[in-house]
Amino acid sequence: MSTTPTAFNTQGSKPKLVFVGNGMAGTRTLEELLAIHSEKYEISVIGEENFGNYNRIMLSPVLAGEKTIDNIMLNDEAWYRQNNITFYKGERAIRIDRNKRRVMTTGNREIPYDRLVLATGSVPVRIPVPGHDLKNVLTFRHINDVNTMLELSGRKQHAAVIGGGLLGLEAANGLRKQGMKVTVVHAFDSLLNRQLDKTAARLLQQSLEEKGIEFVMGAMTAAIEGNEQGEVERLQFKDGTHLDVDMVVMATGVKPNIELAKNSGLQCDRGILVNDVLQTFDPAIYAVGECIQHRGQLFGLVAPTYEQARVCANHLAEMGIARYIQTAQATQLKITGIHAFSAGVFDNAEGGEEITFFDQAMGHYKKLVIKDNTLVGAVLYGDTQDGGWFFELIQQQTDISAIRDQLIFGKDFCTGAQQDPEHLPEAA
Repeated sequence: MSTTPTAFNTQGSKPKLVFVGNGMAGTRTLEELLAIHSEKYEISVIGEENFGNYNRIMLSPVLAGEKTIDNIMLNDEAWYRQNNITFYKGERAIRIDRNKRRVMTTGNREIPYDRLVLATGSVPVRIPVPGHDLKNVLTFRHINDVNTMLELSGRKQHAAVIGGGLLGLEAANGLRKQGMKVTVVHAFDSLLNRQLDKTAARLLQQSLEEKGIEFVMGAMTAAIEGNEQGEVERLQFKDGTHLDVDMVVMATGVKPNIELAKNSGLQCDRGILVNDVLQTFDPAIYAVGECIQHRGQLFGLVAPTYEQARVCANHLAEMGIARYIQTAQATQLKITGIHAFSAGVFDNAEGGEEITFFDQAMGHYKKLVIKDNTLVGAVLYGDTQDGGWFFELIQQQTDISAIRDQLIFGKDFCTGAQQDPEHLPEAA
């Protein structure tokens, strides 16, 4: 059943701007546009979920019981009314007629546009093994996913989380805090293999094991077996071993949601292809966020999608000539009592020099990679307070010659080093 959209008065003279997607990238684009030219368009938003705009990266604290859905809401439905935006919640765009410039929805609507922004995000990857469609096999992407996991955690005992990346570890921690036994199944031999080096990954795994999370490393799932009721009862691995569980969360990554764009004749590769102002090859249609591919790259972090939003809004408002430029990105993991950070090229940097510091008693580990007197990568575990400063040095390609020998000890030490270098500890 479709939801009646918020109504507002229009003079009928403004061009029509339609957003497909109500996630963080699309709504940030809308916010940026309203800030610089609030009266330019008659705006509509099509949102598949029955909620306003929320902070998706805060779903993990909701699962862990540390926050509520209300706590993570960025723009409630009142915000759309206040900004004269027609909000079609609980509807999905199913077709774009680019000739007539109309978007068709599951609510049997045809919504006209002069400019269209696709912010369709990404979809979870379900590994195509037998049993992937059994009851209690879940993904971790939306509010409804969290609500389902919370409901199941009250009557199920043992959850397997397939995937040892950021999302998988956060899901595992949340389910553990809900009282479940949790086993993380990871295909590689170290956690966060794209974000941490092996030393930091080992420390992370030890910390999580101390919290009660179990791990099966280097394991490939062959099948998910169910009982007569069609509910999960076992994971079967390719080496012939198995794990008895009654709930499975697949956290094996996401892929750009390009189905709508592709079916509408827009050029797509792995994502929707866009230029430096976030236009598709159809100049009336823009795309931002996790659904796009820009200069060969896909995007899974919030920071670059927000920068895309600023550039896209600037172009929609016809207020300048901003261009989107890719920059180095940082990854930060925060699980209760555990802090990890990485940025840049931190592993196998050709021609780079690695500097490490390890305080075993405190469980603090740092690795910096320096090349041509610039910092190109950093990994921090335990103590991440200098992560922002290291990231700034990487982004700005700062010459660190003057503080090279003290850099590993962080910003405060480097500031002091220029005055009194004799009082600094020595790196191991």
